Amino acid sequence: MRHHPRNSPQAAGRILALALLSDGHLSRRELDVLDRLDAHAALGLGRTELHAVVHGFCEDLLSAMHLSWGDACQVDQVTLAALMADIDDPALRRTLLGLSLAIIDADGHLADGESVLLDAIARHWNLHPVPGTRPAVLPA
Repeated sequence: MRHHPRNSPQAAGRILALALLSDGHLSRRELDVLDRLDAHAALGLGRTELHAVVHGFCEDLLSAMHLSWGDACQVDQVTLAALMADIDDPALRRTLLGLSLAIIDADGHLADGESVLLDAIARHWNLHPVPGTRPAVLPA
């Protein structure tokens, strides 16, 4: 797994890559949500740069022996904890939670892998999404 500096745009982009892949596939709806919310700009990346981070993350997942790909993208708990630990800025965490929720909500279905990601955000970052509410970073 590639290393990125703590709180860097690339480390943040990997969290969005997790949200994109957590249901086992990358959908057009999810990518459209990223574009509509200007997620790349919120992280300090160009659109192409964010796509490169997502692509690189996919390559890392496919080449790592201790990671598996099944019905959902399954990242082992040690790797997931390391990815979560790369983000410790409270404002960036809230932004990533909001963007992740928007990605997860794009298809109107909460897959098991998406639930695992939300649980990891709650545990590692002590952020708990409130059902029925939208984070402040998202338009109403």
